[in-house]
Amino acid sequence: MVKRLVIAVLLLGLVGGGLVGFNLFRDNMIAQIFANMPQQAATVSTIEAKPVTWTPVIEAIGTVNAAKGVDLTTETAGVVKEIGFTANSEVKAGDELLRLDDVVERADVEAARTQAGLAETSLKRTSELSQRGAATNASREQTEAAAEAAKAQLARAEAVLAQRVVSAPFGGTVGIARVDVGQYVTPGTVVATLQDLSSMRVDFNLPEQDLPKLAVGQKISVRIEGLDEAFAGALTGIDPRVDPATRLVALRGSVANAGAKLTPGQFVRIKVELPTEDGVIALPQTAVSASLYGDYVYVVRPKEDAPAPAEGEAPALEVRQVFVQTGRRSGGLVEVVTGVAAGDQVVTAGQNRLSNGQPAVVDNSVNPAAKATGDAVGATE
Repeated sequence: MVKRLVIAVLLLGLVGGGLVGFNLFRDNMIAQIFANMPQQAATVSTIEAKPVTWTPVIEAIGTVNAAKGVDLTTETAGVVKEIGFTANSEVKAGDELLRLDDVVERADVEAARTQAGLAETSLKRTSELSQRGAATNASREQTEAAAEAAKAQLARAEAVLAQRVVSAPFGGTVGIARVDVGQYVTPGTVVATLQDLSSMRVDFNLPEQDLPKLAVGQKISVRIEGLDEAFAGALTGIDPRVDPATRLVALRGSVANAGAKLTPGQFVRIKVELPTEDGVIALPQTAVSASLYGDYVYVVRPKEDAPAPAEGEAPALEVRQVFVQTGRRSGGLVEVVTGVAAGDQVVTAGQNRLSNGQPAVVDNSVNPAAKATGDAVGATE
């Protein structure tokens, strides 16, 4: 019995030792294979770091409004007699847009005009009698006062009649009628909106820290969602007071509205252009990666300790991780303050699969980052 137990223990020990030895042998062989296996070269696209003309901008969001826009209202109560416009029609300053029932007011004007004519006739007769000495000065003065009062009553009646009409205060595009013929309206009732769409203004806010960088006359560009076109304009107003509740300063710009593509009330994105700077190293934002140790880029350089290439062959390349200090960001670009020098070939795509010292092959046949950089700034040597 004891002998069988000893044999079983020995067999179990042999089997366990064999398994452990096999696993150690396998791991050692795998490690040797990977140690001797050459590292695969990564295909990357690059862009050359070079000094550019940098135009920093301050970005904001705001609302666009017509430079001249009002809600047309009535000054007096009455029944709508006539509507003289259609929706989205162009009107000129002074055009009659709406008329209220004015029968009573017209009668008052005629009565006041008749009274004024009578008073004028009496004044002429009294003046002739006064010249012949048949009327006193006091009588003539009373007649003159009566004539002036009659003229004033006529002017008042005409002003009341004019209040029965809503006219365009300026030329522009009139909106949808908000009243109907026969409807009774009260003072302040909005009849329609009138907007001059030839030029627009944009209202927006910026933090108080940006206030020293702003000045009236600076160029701005305005974009709306769904439209690639940018509308150029200028900064026309800076509020001299910072809102103490939000620490924001109100600003206003003016832009031309060619083709009436901007509509009052739209949400817009605004860029305020700051003075241009030369000699700034700027890279696409996609080239810069972030880590716990700081921002870094991968730079393609000739491989260290590599044998000299044969005639006609390109030198062996590798990627190197370089930590950088970044600055301002604008238009898809980021300013690089330190870490990258002019002439460095910086990787713009595929950084997540690279490692420091990995062989690299450059293929710039398709390089969206280079095109984006060229569109964003005018690069200069």
